[in-house]
Amino acid sequence: MDPFTYASLAQIRILLLPVGNIRKATFERWAQDIRSIDSVRLGDITTDVKDERSRFMPNHQLASGYLHLAYPSHPPPDSHAPLSLFRTSDFPLVVIGIASCGENDSLATILTHFQTSLHEVFPQESMFPLASNCFVFEESDSTTNINLGDHFPGLVVIPSVMGHKKTYVGTLIADLCSKVLVELATVMQTLESPLGNEYLNATLFPVLPPSSELPRSLDDEPRRDSLPLLPSHNSQPELTSPALRSKSPLGLKRNSTMGPGLLPSRHSSLPMSPALPHKKRPTTIGAASSHGRLFKVLADFFLLAGRLEEASIWYTEAIVLFKGPNDAPWHASALEGLATIPVVEGWASTHGVNGTSGDKDPWADIVDKLNQAIALYQKTTPTSEPEATLSLLAYLYCSSVLRHSTLLYSVWSSKGWGPLAFTAMIQPGPSPFLPATLPNNASPTSASSARNSYAALERLTSITGITRAQIAASLSQAHGPWLLHLDARERVRTLECMAAMYGALGHVRKEAYLLREVLGCIMDLVVCGRDERAAGSARVLSAGLTARNSSLGGNAAQGTVGIRENERTEGNESILRIVKHVCRVHGVDLEAVKLVDMNTPNRDSEQSQALEDAELDDDLLQSAREPFGWPELQIGIIREAIAVAEALPDYPAVAQFSLSSLKLLHPVMSPGDQHHLYSTASRALLTAKRRGDRRAMDYWSGKPVVSIEILPLPLVRVPIEKPLSILSQAAAGTTSILAGVKDPFLYNPRKLMSGQAKTVLVQNEPFDLVITLQNPYVFDLDLQSLQLSTSGVSFVSKASPVVVPANSYHPVTISGKASEPGTLVIRGCIVQAPGGAAREFVLPLSTEEEEERRSRRRSALECEVGRSKHAGLDSRYWEKSSKRGSAQVGTTTTAAAKKTVRFLECTVVPEQPLLRIRRTSLTHGAVMLYNGEMSTIRITLENVSSLPVDLIRLTFDDSTIAPAQQALAEGELSVFDTYETEYDLVHRPVFTWDSEHEPQKIDPGHKRVITVNCFGKVGCTSGAIHVSYAFVHRPQDRLQEPSEVFYTRQLSYPVLVTVYHMLECQGMDILSYTGATTTISADDDFDETSPEAKARKALLHVGDIADWCIFSIEVRNTYGLPFEVTFERNQEGVEHASITSLVPPGSTSRVVLPVKKISLSEEHVSQPIPMLSDRQYVVSTSKLSPAEERAQRELFWYREELFKVVRGRWRENGGTRAGDLSLRQQRMTMPMLEALRVETARVRMTLVRYDEEGNAQPVPVDPPGSKYLPQPNEFVYLRTSITNLSPSELLLTLNLTLEPSDHVVYQGELLDIPIGRLARGEAHEVETPVAFVACGHFDFAAEVRAVGRPRDSSLVGHGKMRITASDP
Repeated sequence: MDPFTYASLAQIRILLLPVGNIRKATFERWAQDIRSIDSVRLGDITTDVKDERSRFMPNHQLASGYLHLAYPSHPPPDSHAPLSLFRTSDFPLVVIGIASCGENDSLATILTHFQTSLHEVFPQESMFPLASNCFVFEESDSTTNINLGDHFPGLVVIPSVMGHKKTYVGTLIADLCSKVLVELATVMQTLESPLGNEYLNATLFPVLPPSSELPRSLDDEPRRDSLPLLPSHNSQPELTSPALRSKSPLGLKRNSTMGPGLLPSRHSSLPMSPALPHKKRPTTIGAASSHGRLFKVLADFFLLAGRLEEASIWYTEAIVLFKGPNDAPWHASALEGLATIPVVEGWASTHGVNGTSGDKDPWADIVDKLNQAIALYQKTTPTSEPEATLSLLAYLYCSSVLRHSTLLYSVWSSKGWGPLAFTAMIQPGPSPFLPATLPNNASPTSASSARNSYAALERLTSITGITRAQIAASLSQAHGPWLLHLDARERVRTLECMAAMYGALGHVRKEAYLLREVLGCIMDLVVCGRDERAAGSARVLSAGLTARNSSLGGNAAQGTVGIRENERTEGNESILRIVKHVCRVHGVDLEAVKLVDMNTPNRDSEQSQALEDAELDDDLLQSAREPFGWPELQIGIIREAIAVAEALPDYPAVAQFSLSSLKLLHPVMSPGDQHHLYSTASRALLTAKRRGDRRAMDYWSGKPVVSIEILPLPLVRVPIEKPLSILSQAAAGTTSILAGVKDPFLYNPRKLMSGQAKTVLVQNEPFDLVITLQNPYVFDLDLQSLQLSTSGVSFVSKASPVVVPANSYHPVTISGKASEPGTLVIRGCIVQAPGGAAREFVLPLSTEEEEERRSRRRSALECEVGRSKHAGLDSRYWEKSSKRGSAQVGTTTTAAAKKTVRFLECTVVPEQPLLRIRRTSLTHGAVMLYNGEMSTIRITLENVSSLPVDLIRLTFDDSTIAPAQQALAEGELSVFDTYETEYDLVHRPVFTWDSEHEPQKIDPGHKRVITVNCFGKVGCTSGAIHVSYAFVHRPQDRLQEPSEVFYTRQLSYPVLVTVYHMLECQGMDILSYTGATTTISADDDFDETSPEAKARKALLHVGDIADWCIFSIEVRNTYGLPFEVTFERNQEGVEHASITSLVPPGSTSRVVLPVKKISLSEEHVSQPIPMLSDRQYVVSTSKLSPAEERAQRELFWYREELFKVVRGRWRENGGTRAGDLSLRQQRMTMPMLEALRVETARVRMTLVRYDEEGNAQPVPVDPPGSKYLPQPNEFVYLRTSITNLSPSELLLTLNLTLEPSDHVVYQGELLDIPIGRLARGEAHEVETPVAFVACGHFDFAAEVRAVGRPRDSSLVGHGKMRITASDP
């Protein structure tokens, strides 16, 4: 719409028309050059007319002043024809046609098109335009003949080679303006007649009557020759022609100035009155009428002619003569003319000069005149033709109010009365409400532009003294019921101007309210303008062939369908922009969901990341967002917006508005509204797709992806990375290659970090991912496509449609596979709604940096909530977001955040073989064993892949390992218990296998059998056999660097184990060897001559009993079957010996076995108790003295040596099942140790007597040989023999003890008897005479100590003797 201009009463309107087939861009280019000529100096107006027709011409060539020009985009409506005399300035006085001429164009054709356009734009009876011409611009050189002659007087050809075309065009426009002034004089001459004045005063808005009732012209001769030859058609009247005297009801005719063969020219420029009946005019026409209206029209013409002084005089004269009520509009119009003159004078006097007026309020008088004019328009009451008159009066009233408001606004926005204000009121330009004085001159209806601040607007008020409230109060006078009387076009123009001014004043809500009314008017025009039956706009399809010949102009026959062939979309975008602006004012962003073009390439990762950052900020702001606006009002406005978009129709916009509303307002929407908007959007998208619209909706439902999780592969398919260097350790017989390298440290932080390694996938093998989607709406959300967004190696996955249930989180499983090894990065998901564009939603890993950034962001937002108070429209969430202090924090950290963004990464390894367990030798996977029994399990493996297996390793697990490891990890066990626990784990495992003799290669499709040994261990209830396999030696390209790692897979076979505990070993003891040991007791059940007695006696019969000891143990049978128990002795230097005993159920048997004493070196027994595992060394928590620690070590090492010598076995009596009998639960004490180990210095004590010849005779002993039997009161000799058995020489002393000492008489010393230095193996004897003075039992003891050693460790040998003295 054309902007409202304050000084429109002083502007000559020039209408520019495109002629012929001129291109739009060419027309706009030349039209822009013509519109740049907005004024013509009066000194440039020249004419040869010297009579009355020159009355509006400048007085002389040096006259000062300007003719002001305006270029409307459309002619006025036909309903404004009665204002042709009341307000001539509202009509185009000049029409300029713009055409382009090519090589094949004819000037005659162009002229014909121009005349046809004039007839189409202006009605037949219109007096306008007063002058016209057609400018023909050449497209190239030498295309037309420039010398037109008299054949085409209505054309002006402008050659392409002409320079300074704008100056030439200005000259042509000045000539047309001079023509207008002549025509105005002709009209005025007609009105000056008495009869013309009577008709001027006959009605409120008069029109001239037919020419027959008008007087003859003062000059009967044709004035065509006196006018300058202008290249335009002549439209001045011929008052003396016979046509003026004719009684034709068509009114006045115009002379033809067209050449032969062309269309007739326009008719007379005088207005035509409506066809009147052939009867006499009212009697008032003959009476004398006031000249006020004539003077007012005369003043209007002078104002248009730029002669302001004469215009002011005639306006003043006219105001004096306006007395009656019917003259109120004329009076008001005269006041408006007087209010226009100072502005035009001010512009002319200060044109090109920057300065301000010295008066305080120079516009005060103008404001008073305009207020008076508004009051006069408002109180005018039409007496005839109220419908048409009311429309015109409403138009004049609203124009006067807009003129008043424009004056105040121009002065206010221009910072006072001065050149800027004058220019704004006379030449406002295309954006009259965006002056340069305001800091922000962006479009107020633009969604991205910011408004001027309150301080900037109030600063203008303080400068000018004009408040925004004054301007708004003046402007509000134009809004009322009288707007309904306006034509649709004028109503839209008035409302648009009001809305724009309200917006410039900062009253955005009032602007939005008026824009809603503008939309209502426009949509009424859109709906009313759709005529399905109009020719060229629709065609009718009939169901029958006979109906095709029927006329389309009549009523459509039954069964026909109207189809709109052409749908114009020009202007739709502007309407939708207004709709979006209105909704934004009310807090609803209808562009929250974007429209994208399907032809544009997909967004790259950076754009997706930027969108995701924005979405992340929105998510953080959502919790802190405060509601804005009235939800019921917002939903009502949304309904209006959708209705507008449907009425245009613009189906993508319908979908955009519906989905944006759902996205923003679904928390306050009822379920019915949500369903309605969603169904409306779905229908609109389908319709747009059917109509071939290439636009699509971006994904609208926030961020649907909550999480992405890779499901773990089945255990049989999980690849485990191993270094190639570990294969060399296989030769050592260890199974660490499959069990994993043992860490010597109890706490290793690097191992903890390695636990967060990437997920490992296998090439060309499918895997599953679980994507969790969310739907916050009350309806089921349809997703047309959901697929993964990945980078790195190629990934194969199919997109699938998904339906997310209402108000729920919905997991979706997607399968895919990587087609090549490498790194696969899962960025997120690509989601596409039905009818929408696909969009990528990235989902970074929740790293510490990301969590810290989000925490800082959330803290900043929570800190700012409620800190600042936002009033009015500043409380909209996007306005508050732009003013937050944390916004700068977010922008500064964005770059750093992008560097730390990490996504879910997977390592894709090369293809791996796959084995399965074909069969096993177990039934139901269970095995039953006796304690210590060994059994075998056969497992058949089958290769079901296309790759061979060249490495197989087995590892095992059972129920006894975890408790033992837990006890070891706690560290509360003693050193001995720790060793026994580790020994049980290392040397007595439940499962074992022979890796050296088992097959290592399985070809594709082949089978192999492996054998696993199962050992019965008490406490074991279950176990598992783990088969690890790999394809290590792969063929590789020569240029490819060999990999340093390989990958294994593992099969697991669970085994249910049942172990029966039937034999228990207890009461182990080690005794010194005596003579009684070989004697069969009389209490024994078997005969001495039995084979068992003989075998036992032979077993117990040894050589020197000082070198032997007795090993004994009790075996208890807790089972229901008898078992044979055998203990074997395998000792170096001694022949093999064994003893077997049958242990019945529920009984206990003691087994005795002679063992030769053991001697260990000092270095051996001083070693600490070892640890069989690779655990880190742990400091012992026990507080032992050195002696105690030494004793503990001796007990340990001698016990280990004993278990190497003695081993137990069992066999089922009468059966084939056999096993080992463990002695590890038996403890060794210090007496056992003394009996087992070889003494350092051996002590032998004997009693001898000497006969008379001096020969030593042994004293008798009892049959078992355990004690001597001397006679009392007889001298005997105690012979003590000391032998050094240590590897080094010793310096020894001897101590004797005789108990009871009161009844023994001895000779010599008993303590510290010097033995001397004895070399290795050397012996020394000491004889001590003794006599028993009483009968009884005596105990003799001897101790040998090494000189130079500490007291606690100096004892190196001892001996005992039992004596019974009795009479013979």
